[in-house]
Amino acid sequence: MQDHAQGSGPGPHVAQIYRYPVKGLTPEPLETTAVRAGETLANDRIYAIENGTGKFDPSAPRHLPKINFLMLMRDEKLATLNTRFDDDTRDLTIAHDGDEVARGNLRTVAGRAIIEDFMGRFMARLPGSRARGTPRIVQAEGHTFSDVPAHCVHIVNLESVRALETIAGCKIHPLRFRANIYIDGLPAWAEFDWLDKRLKLGGATVQVWSRTVRCEATNVDPETGARDMSIPSLLMRTFGHQDFGVYASIRTSGDVSIGDRVQLES
Repeated sequence: MQDHAQGSGPGPHVAQIYRYPVKGLTPEPLETTAVRAGETLANDRIYAIENGTGKFDPSAPRHLPKINFLMLMRDEKLATLNTRFDDDTRDLTIAHDGDEVARGNLRTVAGRAIIEDFMGRFMARLPGSRARGTPRIVQAEGHTFSDVPAHCVHIVNLESVRALETIAGCKIHPLRFRANIYIDGLPAWAEFDWLDKRLKLGGATVQVWSRTVRCEATNVDPETGARDMSIPSLLMRTFGHQDFGVYASIRTSGDVSIGDRVQLES
């Protein structure tokens, strides 16, 4: 875990970068990433796990509400799994309580079946399980299983996390918000002034187009799987909305690395 104590970088900068190869599973930290205009981060949310036979058609992919998939908002114990995705082989490795429990190649029917079988058994064991049959791994070329239909990146300001900690009276793990890019060195809530503006992130340019409306997934501790906070309710009571973080589209391609300067374009 990367600490989110006050950043020491020279002014506004990229503090952390994460991708989520499988929706709802483990975030993977990156030191640097090449981003392309009109895309997500490479291999970000390119797979999802349907909760039983679902509505996703790989031959005609379309955005579906996250309720169709295994997800932290409903299935918080997914956070107790530690997964690792290999870009080259497309192997997904799952560990639980420090032990490897499943490994499968997501390119192959047999490999996906290994993961699906484990996930089915894991979900069935959970108290109050909402499993609707054997989980199914789904994917389609060029499709993203983000919470929004657009190909974009999700940005969170670490100073806003600290401000929310002050309001809540406790520490808040930044990964509760499952962002791609965490920035530091800016005032709290500065990101809400970026709507319809462009940001320079290292060698890339992004355009902010929406605040992120938070769901109950943020109530789950990303390390323990405990549902121990009520962040959307806290935001609503304090600010009259449930917004935290922003979505941005990549406008110009380039490399983004930890420590890169963040600059609002005029």
